[in-house]
Amino acid sequence: MAKAITVFARKHGGAEGQVAYIGERGARIVLVGADGNWGDLVAPTHKIATTAVERAGITVHEDFDGDFAAKVKTGPYEWTRMAGIQVGGPANG
Repeated sequence: MAKAITVFARKHGGAEGQVAYIGERGARIVLVGADGNWGDLVAPTHKIATTAVERAGITVHEDFDGDFAAKVKTGPYEWTRMAGIQVGGPANG
């Protein structure tokens, strides 16, 4: 998992991340590249996720908000998908 994070960081000019506990499924690692591209990984445990980001050597944030969240670039797909979730928004299909 650390290798995947390192590859993402190299491809996007560096990366920062945030680890969130998602219950029985484990932990989600959200990655944001220096270029604004983002992605995520799911680890089976929070410990595995935190170990992976530590080994990858990226900056890890406690929360996904503020300046960190503002670094994410979104495109038409994300905006359509977000709007589609709302009542009356366009359908994704």
